[in-house]
Amino acid sequence: MKKIIFIAACFLLTSFGFSQNPDSKIKKLPSITIKTVDGKTIKTSDISNNGKPIIISFWALWCKPCQKELSTIAEVYDEWQKETGVKLVAVSIDDARSSSRVLPTVNGNNWTYEVLLDVNGDFKRAMNVNMIPHTFLLNGKGEIVWQHTSFAEGSELELIELVKKLNRGEDISEKK
Repeated sequence: MKKIIFIAACFLLTSFGFSQNPDSKIKKLPSITIKTVDGKTIKTSDISNNGKPIIISFWALWCKPCQKELSTIAEVYDEWQKETGVKLVAVSIDDARSSSRVLPTVNGNNWTYEVLLDVNGDFKRAMNVNMIPHTFLLNGKGEIVWQHTSFAEGSELELIELVKKLNRGEDISEKK
């Protein structure tokens, strides 16, 4: 019985957690100064991918679903990049006390993503991230076209399908 309730809860979270972005006021990335894991300062508005889609995933060390999502995508990320040219940027929202553990976690999981540190939460607030994992999909023009919160097994398959649609020039911002 517990398993059935758990599965139903996961389904509901996934169903309600996914949303497209037609009404969002955020259309482009805000210009917030944050750091890379190696200490370099960048502006979030400078995040780009040569006209190809970008996935931005907000996560934290304490968030097990976040790490599960990033690890699941890591297993297929090389294939995704070869097939679609997509770039994933993982944004840690861990504070200054715990941010020193982000790079060892990234290396320990063999994540080859670009990883940014949002230790003050400025980028998170500017993007209206209230729950993690929170994943955004940007088209080749850098416009936010889709987002979702939470993670369930298989949701990465929907994400890559959306990336493929973007590459084909299909509009994914309209509800079907």
